[in-house]
Amino acid sequence: MNIKLILILFAGLLCYIMNAIADKAIFAGGCFWCMESDFEKLAGVNDVVSGFTGGSLKNPTYNGNHEGHYEAVEVSYDPNKVSYQQLLDYYWVNIDPFDARGQFCDQGHSYLSAIFVANDKEKALAEASRQKVVEQFPAQTVVTPVVKAKTFYPIKGKEAYHQDYYKNNSVRYRYYRWSCGRDQRLKEIWGDRAIH
Repeated sequence: MNIKLILILFAGLLCYIMNAIADKAIFAGGCFWCMESDFEKLAGVNDVVSGFTGGSLKNPTYNGNHEGHYEAVEVSYDPNKVSYQQLLDYYWVNIDPFDARGQFCDQGHSYLSAIFVANDKEKALAEASRQKVVEQFPAQTVVTPVVKAKTFYPIKGKEAYHQDYYKNNSVRYRYYRWSCGRDQRLKEIWGDRAIH
């Protein structure tokens, strides 16, 4: 066998192993470019995919119909390196839990925040983490819900440029994030715990 073939086989095996030990979690927090960027910084996260979930429409698209869906990310993570609880803690400091109209400069249903849970264990942890935020901010209303997970539809095809947008279009992404006021608002809410 030549070295190139060996490397290809090894890369495939490594990808298979990573997926075999990976759990998945789904979060909505406004622009999926920003959520993808934020979660990919977290140690133990293997991959973050942008897409839609929460609605009943099959195969939603960004430029077409995604009515009823949230912009969301599917986070694949190694539970031996980062727990679901840690993902939840990280999630909260990357959203505005008080905005009932969207997130930051992005307004409308598809930009609402939500935690999508796949089972009773996730639901219990997510609801407990939400309660902690409620208790931390007694003068404000936490509107981010914990909801049962539905089918996650990754952005693909002609719209696949949304995946890793923050890497592939870094100047545009940074300008968008800054002009949207995302980091400024996160700092206002969470102080030094906000992750940029």
